[in-house]
Amino acid sequence: MMVDVTAYFGFVGKGSSGDGRERSITTDISSTYAKQALELPAAGATEEDLHPLVAEAITESYFTEWGTRAAGLRADFTHVVPIEFRF
Repeated sequence: MMVDVTAYFGFVGKGSSGDGRERSITTDISSTYAKQALELPAAGATEEDLHPLVAEAITESYFTEWGTRAAGLRADFTHVVPIEFRF
């Protein structure tokens, strides 16, 4: 599954300046996050409820490249343009 989002990203972690900025990101997400992204709305979650999950998924795949760099980095986002999921 792919996620596509434009949002204002801020960062926490060793080696991170913490300076946020707006980014448009399209990236694959792991099957674990994809499953949750499909199950949560079916259980009544709103798109806003998905923000922490999507931020974790994007951190894993895009910012830390599946755990190969930037260990301990966490990305949070605000000012989200609607999130799109694609298969």
